[in-house]
Amino acid sequence: MKKLGLWLFVMALTCGVGAGTYFYFGGNEAVASLDPVAKIEQSEKMKTAKSNDVFFVELEALILPIIDKNGVSQIVSIVVSLEIENKDYVDIVTKLSPKLKDAYIQNMYGALNDKSAFDGKVVQVSMIKRRLNKVTTQILGENVVQDVLLQVVQQRPI
Repeated sequence: MKKLGLWLFVMALTCGVGAGTYFYFGGNEAVASLDPVAKIEQSEKMKTAKSNDVFFVELEALILPIIDKNGVSQIVSIVVSLEIENKDYVDIVTKLSPKLKDAYIQNMYGALNDKSAFDGKVVQVSMIKRRLNKVTTQILGENVVQDVLLQVVQQRPI
């Protein structure tokens, strides 16, 4: 009989704790915590993003081999999008995309075969982005493309 009473007490206690937890936490939605400065900065960014139209031109995937002393050791695939603020430049960038892709491949082909392009065995994404931004400016000129956005960087050993 004592075991049954203890069992009922534990069950009642568990239900009570569960109900109390639900009433304490259950009514509130989860909200990401940001400090007040970050909230203000985020709202300002959203206002400027709404007021300025931004266009994106996605280029075809770049597929580059990594060659070492034994031959091709890896394949790196990169998908690039270009951020353009002026709508007039979208058609120009689209028409020049084959020239851009050629320049990207020429620039990255030698760079990825250099050991400094890797952090351990992983390709350095910041280095890729920096080089692609530089090549884009050389091909299209200043203030045409705001940023080169890396959509996918994928490494596959062979």
